[in-house]
Amino acid sequence: MIEVMRPYRALAGFILLCLAVGFIGAFATAPAIPTWYATLSKPSFNPPNWLFGPVWTVLYIAMAVAAWLIWRSPASPTRTLALQVWTAQLILNAMWTPVFFALHQIAAALVVIVLLDLAILALIRITWRPYRTASLLLLPYLAWTTFATALNAAILKLN
Repeated sequence: MIEVMRPYRALAGFILLCLAVGFIGAFATAPAIPTWYATLSKPSFNPPNWLFGPVWTVLYIAMAVAAWLIWRSPASPTRTLALQVWTAQLILNAMWTPVFFALHQIAAALVVIVLLDLAILALIRITWRPYRTASLLLLPYLAWTTFATALNAAILKLN
């Protein structure tokens, strides 16, 4: 019974890890929204603030499931590389929010998010053939971070 539950414990661990990154981001973001962020000029394509939480929650869960699918596969150099790149993108993801919202470093945040986009793209490329479902789960994440990159760049330009 314990052996049967092990993969699902790992899935729960990946989900908790990703949601913890989201919680840290929300903690860094919340004080800045009504103060500093509210004073920034934003482009016309800036979504409403309430949209970010639900979108990120879904994306964090998809990221976790993707990592779990990779983790469940047999050990191989590709699996190891994929999990290393997944970890790197999660670290970059965790860095962006405090850099942007807590430190108010819009240009530095743009550098971080471009690196994040590249890490996600690399992860999708690495996983495309051996872990197709994981790759497909990461495509909406890449789309959203690419949009967030454009938003970050536009805010930098406007401010």
